[in-house]
Amino acid sequence: MNIYSLIPISSSQIKIEYYSNRKLRLKRKTIRYIICIRNDMATGFALLTISPLYEKEVYERVKNTPEIIEVHPLFGEYDILLKIETEDIDSIGDVVINKIRSIKGVTDTKTLIGTKSLSG
Repeated sequence: MNIYSLIPISSSQIKIEYYSNRKLRLKRKTIRYIICIRNDMATGFALLTISPLYEKEVYERVKNTPEIIEVHPLFGEYDILLKIETEDIDSIGDVVINKIRSIKGVTDTKTLIGTKSLSG
């Protein structure tokens, strides 16, 4: 499942503006693809409770899961916060059940589904 796609464009030179050393400079770069991020993805968050001594192992496993786009270690009631993006809400559940809960050391999860209803 891809959450982005590569769109080929011509390999002609394109001017790109950027700031360097507090001065605006122009550089010539060759761009061969544009990355288009889909906006219709379902977003979820998972709070993980992890057994002691497994924090590093769980962190490494979840950060390499393609649907998990952010991983934040925490202090407090939960040990890790994950941001998950998938095609639909049901797929978020599949990721949590099949890819996160199956990791040795994960003892509990709390899943929250994001909404765009307040964004206008």
